[in-house]
Amino acid sequence: MARIRFSALEQMSGRTAVERGKKQRVSDIYGADVLTLEKMRHYLSVEAFKKLEKIMFQGGTIDRTLADQVAAAMKAWAVEKGATHYTHWFHPLNGATAEKHDSFIDVLKDGNIIESFDGKLLVQQEPDASSFPNGGIRNTFEARGYTAWDPGSPAFINNNTLCIPTVFVAYTGEALDYKTPMLKALALIDKAAVDICQYFDKDVRKVTATLGWEQEYFLIDEALYNARPDLKLCGRTLMGHSAAKDQQLEDHYFGAIPERVNAFMNELENECHRLGIPAKTRHNECAPNQFELAPIFEEANLAVDHNQLLMSTMKRVARHHRFRVLLHEKPFKGINGSGKHNNWSLLTDTGVNLLSPGKNPKSNMQFLIFLTATTRAVLEQEALFKACIVSLGNEHRLGGDEAPPVIMSVFLGRQLAAILDEIEQKVSSKKMSPDEKTELKLNVGRIPEIMRDNTDRNRTSPFAFTGNRFEFRAVGASANCGAAMIVLNAAVAQQLIAFKKETDALIDKGVKKDEAIFQVLRKYIIACKKIRFEGNGYSKEWQEEAQKRGLSVDNDCITALKAYLAPKAKKLFVENGVFTERELEARFEIKNETYLKKLQIESRVLGDLALNHIIPTAISYQNTLIENVKGLKEILPDVYAEVGNVQLESIKEISRHIKEIKTMVNEMTEARKVANNNFPNEVERAEAYSVTVRPYLEKIRYHIDKLELLVDDEIWPLPKYRELLFSK
Repeated sequence: MARIRFSALEQMSGRTAVERGKKQRVSDIYGADVLTLEKMRHYLSVEAFKKLEKIMFQGGTIDRTLADQVAAAMKAWAVEKGATHYTHWFHPLNGATAEKHDSFIDVLKDGNIIESFDGKLLVQQEPDASSFPNGGIRNTFEARGYTAWDPGSPAFINNNTLCIPTVFVAYTGEALDYKTPMLKALALIDKAAVDICQYFDKDVRKVTATLGWEQEYFLIDEALYNARPDLKLCGRTLMGHSAAKDQQLEDHYFGAIPERVNAFMNELENECHRLGIPAKTRHNECAPNQFELAPIFEEANLAVDHNQLLMSTMKRVARHHRFRVLLHEKPFKGINGSGKHNNWSLLTDTGVNLLSPGKNPKSNMQFLIFLTATTRAVLEQEALFKACIVSLGNEHRLGGDEAPPVIMSVFLGRQLAAILDEIEQKVSSKKMSPDEKTELKLNVGRIPEIMRDNTDRNRTSPFAFTGNRFEFRAVGASANCGAAMIVLNAAVAQQLIAFKKETDALIDKGVKKDEAIFQVLRKYIIACKKIRFEGNGYSKEWQEEAQKRGLSVDNDCITALKAYLAPKAKKLFVENGVFTERELEARFEIKNETYLKKLQIESRVLGDLALNHIIPTAISYQNTLIENVKGLKEILPDVYAEVGNVQLESIKEISRHIKEIKTMVNEMTEARKVANNNFPNEVERAEAYSVTVRPYLEKIRYHIDKLELLVDDEIWPLPKYRELLFSK
């Protein structure tokens, strides 16, 4: 099997950088393939444009007349740009994007062909809802579903196709995508945040949740990728002992970008900018062949669309450069995995970042409300914050190699923690004297000055405040950001609503507004101590402390997912209209089903590789050793036992590991059969797989690793696939 490796390495060594087209100025091409509101102005009447603008910014329904005009404008623009087809582009619950292309052509009664696209086709289409993950909401004989236009996200052209961002719901109206509940969560936090802002600024009419994601990924040469069935089918290597040189010298992070990779990044950024994705930062990440792309923050709904579009675009562009993109959270054991940090904040229509300290005590009181409400949201929905980010891939990543632990906690930094402690000490339920109130306000007013040098970061914190935003670091690289944004925005909105209710109740009792705010703040600050943590999240001490605090320390995906069905989750989502109970149950089932199927694929691939590749290669090498021992015995009979001892021990060891691998693969296969037969319910089967099937993956891998060390360069695959250096 060594020839496979050598062939792949030979192909890779001959690669050169591929420069595709001339690098253009960003200002010349940015948004060229996006139908912005400004471009719509040129295709619509003044009246129609004003109606559309109002609906996009304030909400509302689009009547058929307006829909027809918008559809005509979209078609005219798209055809001018060379588009031949249109599609409703949506985010089903399989984590990918979906699109069905229809051409603009239509046939008239006289047989002539025209280009046609009307409001009915724009606003709604009917994909098969039973062919996507649906958690039992749709059966095969109940296939109808609907996609409906989302005016808040602009249409764009991709591969000569007009792509119209849409929501995806069942015939019954139940959500089958990430976008629908996310839009509801964003509307919820908009209203809740505006109500709080009214305490401080009556001009605030809208609050927008913003998101800036950081996409980490690995680039693998296609020859090496094609030589690894586990990479192709599972997105990660299921076997292979540690390479001699990985990231231990810390020489890859922020290093010079290799020429081939730079060419790939140039084309990718060019595509991003044409699609209106504000790609800003690119660099080498910590692990060999790991990189990152990060954009400027955007409105959360648009940012999620752009991240989904980026993931599909980067896979397409990588092929032009003979690369494959790995978005798995932990494609290689023992080195850094890939996350997708979600940097989240709230922005008013008056231009104020609500998670950034202001210039005076009043604006800083507002900042403290949003800071503590967000912190308490993590406390109250700790299990749900974990459930929204766990997956089979993220299980491997979380808790090491710079990935945060699975224990949810909030990092605020020492300076902010001191301010909160001071409020706790100086505020009580008693009426404050003018001097006490003045002193406290002055100290609150010093927050920007105190935070000026508060730039330290805690990489072991899953949810950290980083100066003017919270960074949800636990999100996995392959995830749809919408899952985290639904939980985060809904949970914070719930706390803002509660804060307003408690504050208003005190004001109604005659407490002055400022004092009422401070009293409720103090209550929240005390409660939040349980979730705040400033230290090393990897330490044994923190795990013990977290357990004492009553926080969940399990890193098991199946256990974590049960939070979706907990009373707290139902109260949060159902009472606030983000999900129905059935939609929540469906998501729980889908996440379990996804875990089950991925684990099933991994176990089958590993079993096939072990039996049909590893063992035959080991036996072949063992036969070589046997012939060697026979030869030694024939020509050196007197010292045969002494000089052939290493070979004899190797033959025995190889036999032992072959036996163990064969036995465990058979036991793993039997465990799958038992789980499949005894648990027809996929949720129960997923739990059975987690307990009985998954442990075999590590056990088999252990013996394969040992076998590799014995068989040396003859066996396949070797860790050489982890030492992927781009020399050109």
